Amino acid sequence: MSLQSHLVELEKKHQALEKALHEAQIRPSSDDREVAELKRKKLQLKDEISRLQQANGKATVH
Repeated sequence: MSLQSHLVELEKKHQALEKALHEAQIRPSSDDREVAELKRKKLQLKDEISRLQQANGKATVH
């Protein structure tokens, strides 16, 4: 897998986590631990994407 395709996959996962996080936050019965875990995973992905982009000379994801 090329670096570019790996970044695309990571960005898709990041977007999916963003959606899941949003849905968890608006759900009345949301669990604080679930929200915290989703935020942690999303941040880890963002850090990984940023690290790979910097190594490849690209701008970072927001």
